[in-house]
Amino acid sequence: MPEKTFHITLSHGAGRRLDVFLSAHLSELSRAQIQKLISDQKVRLNSTWTKPSHKLKEGDIVEVEGRELSRRSSLVPEDIPLDIIHSDEHIIVLNKPAGLVVHPGAGVENGTLVNALIHHFPGIERVGHPERPGIVHRLDKETSGVMVIARTDKAYAELKRQFKAREVEKVYMGLVRGHVQVPDGRIDWALGRHPRHRQRISIRTKKPKPALTLYSVKKTFPDFTLLEIKPVTGRTHQIRVHFAASGHPIVGDARYGGKDTARKRQRLFLHAWHIVFTHPVSKTLLEFYAPLPPEFQDIIRSY
Repeated sequence: MPEKTFHITLSHGAGRRLDVFLSAHLSELSRAQIQKLISDQKVRLNSTWTKPSHKLKEGDIVEVEGRELSRRSSLVPEDIPLDIIHSDEHIIVLNKPAGLVVHPGAGVENGTLVNALIHHFPGIERVGHPERPGIVHRLDKETSGVMVIARTDKAYAELKRQFKAREVEKVYMGLVRGHVQVPDGRIDWALGRHPRHRQRISIRTKKPKPALTLYSVKKTFPDFTLLEIKPVTGRTHQIRVHFAASGHPIVGDARYGGKDTARKRQRLFLHAWHIVFTHPVSKTLLEFYAPLPPEFQDIIRSY
């Protein structure tokens, strides 16, 4: 796709901020998306980089990289059913099923939560990051449970801030192999990319980042332990790696727990059960629960 070029005249943008001007001419993008394009140096003004607040003048030439525009229109709406827990003008809270990827990437182009969101909630494709609109946090493909989604730029910015500041409380239920002896514990091993297997996270890494997981034992079974888990930090695969490294991998985790852990189990037994956060606009404290999936309940009842 060729670059999109605008030539500024007195009647066509002179005196306006760069981001405001582009918002009027690139209707498929939100202002936040345009500001990110400019900050990421995907927009040139007279062949140089600038800032979103730059005031345009007559004779200016604005160029937007064509591949960026193409990338932002590639999401396809798909009628994938969603389990909506709550929805208002600014946010959506839903229960993501295990097996559903949150957004396209790494060889996945469709069939994701994002594809479903832009079908069921038209306009959300303009909120936040253009490749994962509305998404302010993530769950692994194999993990089920509660997620909050932003429907407006204001909600997106505030929810991202809350997650970054660790003001959001997230509680998971996890079924792990073996008997966890300490009823209330913490795991604080730093995590990072595995030095050889880059798709894996490990406690053995050249670039460790602090990671803290709290847990409490809820019930013990002959072969498993049911845990309530609170990740204080939000590192990729944090819960899975912490418990695998402690000798109690999540049941069904073929990546970190080995084939014996996954054998005869159709899913990863990790579920985002509870979330507490402040509404990004009304400032009301909100909490939502996603009930344990039938597979969880079945295995618990079987003992």
